[in-house]
Amino acid sequence: MPRHRVFAVSDDGKELLGRITSPAMLAEAQKMLSSSDPRGVRHVSAPDGKRFMLFLPSRRHQGGMDMPDSRALLAGSGIPGLDPRAYRRPAAAAASAAAPLPAPQAGAMPPPGPEIGPGQGRAERGSPGGPPPRFRPLTPFIPIAAAVLASLLFAALLAWYFARPIRALRQAFDAAASGDLEPRFGGKPGAGGDELTTLGRDFDRMTARLRALLDGQKNLLHDVSHELRSPLARLQAAIGLAHQQPEKAAASMERIERESVRMDKLVGELLTLSRLEAGAFDAPREEFSAAELLEEILQDASFEAASSGREVEARLDGDARIMGQPELLARAIENVVRNAIKHSPQGGKVEVESSLDGAFLRVRVLDSGPGVAQEDLGKIFQPFYRSSNAAKDVDGHGLGLAIAQQVVQQHGGRIAAANRAGGGLCVELTLPLLKT
Repeated sequence: MPRHRVFAVSDDGKELLGRITSPAMLAEAQKMLSSSDPRGVRHVSAPDGKRFMLFLPSRRHQGGMDMPDSRALLAGSGIPGLDPRAYRRPAAAAASAAAPLPAPQAGAMPPPGPEIGPGQGRAERGSPGGPPPRFRPLTPFIPIAAAVLASLLFAALLAWYFARPIRALRQAFDAAASGDLEPRFGGKPGAGGDELTTLGRDFDRMTARLRALLDGQKNLLHDVSHELRSPLARLQAAIGLAHQQPEKAAASMERIERESVRMDKLVGELLTLSRLEAGAFDAPREEFSAAELLEEILQDASFEAASSGREVEARLDGDARIMGQPELLARAIENVVRNAIKHSPQGGKVEVESSLDGAFLRVRVLDSGPGVAQEDLGKIFQPFYRSSNAAKDVDGHGLGLAIAQQVVQQHGGRIAAANRAGGGLCVELTLPLLKT
């Protein structure tokens, strides 16, 4: 707040501090003194009897003037020769004045205040003794503003860094929804180890799996149509031959029956595989002996192998109890054994071994056939897959090992294939034992 400025004018019209007082200012003070509420003006007397009129000029008269604090003048401390005690307590002041003030000489002026030269009616703002500066400097706010700007810049860079891979992920999801499953993140150079990069690689693995499933469905549809078209074509040929040559109707009927059985078997295997993949087999699980199941399977397999000039040799080590569906497991093991018999040469031998390995039962089926190309080992469990080393006259549709894999996996086990060192293929089934 600005301080009040007080003027002290003697009866002869001289201002105590030598400041210039205009006639209008004095007239206004006299008018205020004669009014009914003279709060801005009063008369005081110095110990020497000299009278002064103290007043506060109006705002329009204050411009360009350096004015002392009103509290000092009203207290008498700002007036030379005026003892404030004489104004506040006149009697006490007269009694306690030990050294009276010297009387002023005739025509002498009171000690002047600060000399005011031309054009110096007001002290500069912020100078000693002058008014405070109109505006405070902004120096303390500059570091704060710089820190705020730096924080905003860092936040913008951080948002851009995280938003770019998120936008790329969103575009990848949109492309996948429209059917484009190509990898988008794994091959980018400079890929880091942050979470968003890991998420992008997981997305690529997901799309790769989806591509494999879609390709598998396409291949399955193609293989099914191919497998069904061949027996249907033979059926049509047999029917046409029966019409053209009635004397060969009996042979044509046998051919029709044989092809219908093949088609029925193919459709049955497809239905089984489809139900296994969908988890639709809801038969109750039961506890059974693995040794008894293997012996029953090997008896039938030995009879079938002997009729085609081959041999099945069994080496069963110990007995184990398994919880599962015995019919499905029997079909899976039988498919593997029959596959080994079909790919073994005339006079060849198929070996079936079983052993206990901790909490698992291992069943190994080894044939003496040509084996499988190393690059095809991971594909032999796919539906309708035929190895390039397989003989052309081998009967089958390529669904037996695919069904065996689904059955073993549904029982919590695993199945794998590997070429033997001396030739042939080894298929190993691992099944968990019953926990006691």
